[in-house]
Amino acid sequence: MLLGNLATDLLIIAYNTGIFYTGKQEAMKILFLHGLESSSRGSKAKFLKEKFPDMLIPDFSGSLSVRMATLASMIRGQADLILVGSSFGGLMATIYEMANEADINRLVLLAPALNFPEFSNYPITRITVPTWMFIGSDDTVTPAKLVVPLAGNIFENLHYEEVADDHMLACTFRHFDWQGLLNRQEERQQLPRQV
Repeated sequence: MLLGNLATDLLIIAYNTGIFYTGKQEAMKILFLHGLESSSRGSKAKFLKEKFPDMLIPDFSGSLSVRMATLASMIRGQADLILVGSSFGGLMATIYEMANEADINRLVLLAPALNFPEFSNYPITRITVPTWMFIGSDDTVTPAKLVVPLAGNIFENLHYEEVADDHMLACTFRHFDWQGLLNRQEERQQLPRQV
């Protein structure tokens, strides 16, 4: 519950998400958004935190609108962000980017939940930032046959790869070129094909 006092509200958000603001805006450039039933202690979060110790990996709970409000309050005023979203976190990253494109450097989406009904409550706008999307060929939660056409209508600069895996991407996500995906250079070699 937010109380209306900015300092108190920020402390409540920090306590609830495990984030404590240090005043160093430059440190918060890459953000991982976990899935609906996951947390900052999930396998992807642990893997990414180990590879990228400065990556911000908050916990989210509640409805999509509550999660979006929490996300917006955490990164408002930040620029040049890279958002990595898994499943529901991929949906969150997409929605945030549509409203804040100037603040985002790129998106990396892991089986994004673009096919979830909650998405219909948000206005769809075209996204021009570079976006990398991975979906498992055996994904029954966010199947490629539903998500890829939606993504093609949203992302102008989409690089898509279907991998031999299921929704969790447990067999493949560790093998993605994370250094290349999260590198700030605009031009990168040997990344997934553009659609």
